[in-house]
Amino acid sequence: MKKIAVILSGCGYLDGSEIRESVLTLLALELAGAQYEVFAPDIDQHHVVNHMTGQEQTGMARSVLEESARIARGNIKELGFLNTSEFDALIMPGGFGLAKNLSTFAFDGSGASINELVISKIIDFNDSGKPIGAICIAPAILALAIGNKKPAMTVGNDEGVASELVKLGVQHQACQTSACIIDQKNKIVSTPAYMDNQAKLPDIYKGITRLVSDIISMA
Repeated sequence: MKKIAVILSGCGYLDGSEIRESVLTLLALELAGAQYEVFAPDIDQHHVVNHMTGQEQTGMARSVLEESARIARGNIKELGFLNTSEFDALIMPGGFGLAKNLSTFAFDGSGASINELVISKIIDFNDSGKPIGAICIAPAILALAIGNKKPAMTVGNDEGVASELVKLGVQHQACQTSACIIDQKNKIVSTPAYMDNQAKLPDIYKGITRLVSDIISMA
């Protein structure tokens, strides 16, 4: 039985992990018969967003780890406890938390910085030849970490984000929501999910299910 590490970045697509993508990832892993553990860094969110209005709520602060625990139903560990040798693969669901909390990609694009602990875990998995699954905006994090290896990845048909990834060395490929892009050389699988704001949930689930299946096959 394969054991997969899942990294979250909060709770809520505007300031943390995309909840639907995260839950569908865990569901797909369970249906595939894989074990998983959930991790998140113990840091503050960049900001807090009211998901009804889309506006920042000033004067508020939330913990990425505590917010991620909402999705994991409390069964979560601080990212520093993630030991690459204990896992067969890594998967990162999307959400703006990746681009705001774990990196500055939402603000700085290809010139962004990335959390040192996050980048170290990504590099550990990649250097160990273990596959990485990147959902939605997660390819941006991988681009910041290992773009020098020229991985093939997708953010669907978002030309603006894709152009920033290309600057980091990514070989971007357009992709339908229900599909995924497989980079056999670098052992990376990516799927667009909610990079298309009009995407339908069944298609997102198909894409995530295919990603999980390919990750397990690679592991």
